Formats: sequence, structure tokens, C-alpha cells
Amino acid sequence: MKRILKKYGWRFNWKEEFKFKNRQLYKLVIKKSDVIQGLLSLQIAENYIEMHLIETAPHNYGKTKQYVGVAGNLVAFTCKLSFDLGFNGFVAFTAKTQLIEHYRNTLGAELIFKNRMSISGGAAKKLVNSYYKRYLDEG
Repeated sequence: MKRILKKYGWRFNWKEEFKFKNRQLYKLVIKKSDVIQGLLSLQIAENYIEMHLIETAPHNYGKTKQYVGVAGNLVAFTCKLSFDLGFNGFVAFTAKTQLIEHYRNTLGAELIFKNRMSISGGAAKKLVNSYYKRYLDEG
């Protein structure tokens, strides 16, 4: 927690997010490294997963980013977890208005209501298989 503060370029208050007992926090790291590439906060609901926060590490922003696809990898992980739990890949989240089209185009997300979005079924399967090769049957 000491390295994921706003003073180090993180945009969200992950220390506060950690206090929510019903949420699970995940970090994305490269094998044999402890450098965090991205963070994810999610909550398992009755029949879907709610993504509360997702953030790429400050060194993965802009033209000089170290890695591409960090956020996509974290969303794919969430969809994979949803499939593993029997939720058909169903993941819901609230999007910033300016990112709605981006999430439609890059993740296959659908707009549910206002700025509420979801990913499920075929779109979730495609996303999972793009990061976890042949994890789910293509059929």
C-alpha cells in the first residue's frame, strides 16, 4: 500500500478502497517482479461481478508507457473469474461518459443504462481468450 499513493502518480485512493471489506483488490505484476502494473477492485455479487475501480500504473500511461493492455488484462481476469463462478462472464461497471465508446470498441462492453455498462457472453469469452489463450471453448 505504501507504493500506490497519489504522490507517486496513482489517480485513485487505493488505501480507502482497501477499507471496503466486501471488495477484493488485485494487482497485476510481471512474473518474478513485484512492480505493480495495474490495480483492480471488484465485488462478487449474487450472479455477476461489479468492477469498482481499475487503474493502470503511472508508468503505463501515455506515449512512454512500459506495457500496453494492462487495463484490458485486468478486465479479462474479471470476466474469467465470472465464468469460473458460473456467471457467464457477466461483469458490470460504471464508466466515465467520455470512455463509453472506448469500452464498447475495445472490450465489447454494452451500455445498460446511462453510464452503466456490462460485458458478458460472447464478448467476455472473446476478451478472456485474448489474454488467456484457449481458456474457454471457442464454440
